[in-house]
Amino acid sequence: MTDFAVRPFGADDWKEYREIRLRMLADTPIAFGETLDHAQSLPDEVWRDRAARVERHGDAGFAAIDADGRWLGVMRGYIDEALGPMLVGVFVDPDARGAARGVADALLDLVIHWARELDDRLTLHVHADNPRAIAFYTRRGFVDTGHRAEYPLPPYGLEWEMRLELGEE
Repeated sequence: MTDFAVRPFGADDWKEYREIRLRMLADTPIAFGETLDHAQSLPDEVWRDRAARVERHGDAGFAAIDADGRWLGVMRGYIDEALGPMLVGVFVDPDARGAARGVADALLDLVIHWARELDDRLTLHVHADNPRAIAFYTRRGFVDTGHRAEYPLPPYGLEWEMRLELGEE
């Protein structure tokens, strides 16, 4: 069922990016390394800069947008010097979740395509207390590397590192 389009986003989309980022932080505060209070306090110029990040060489950002122009989900990628392509900023609205809707899969397909042009793997970090996200990543072929890191904000806990080996398309 496809009632949305996916496309890259950038600096001109800063208002939409801000709006979905605030929804992300309200919905899943353990997932994004930032608090909702902090994000709400940021001036417009910071949001413009954040949305423009994906236009830098090697970075990418994609949005799933419904027919009314509402952003249903986002995913971003950037290059970490040690780990290579990283999947970050993953969010799909609760009413757009699930394999039947296909929003997360469509976004991840674009990030995988982006990463495949840069390296032979895609890495992510996910909070251990986010089983829905872990199940999605596992379904898509990501494997737990065994590496753990402390999540820096309350309620703290651990983040898992997961990796997808990228073969030929």
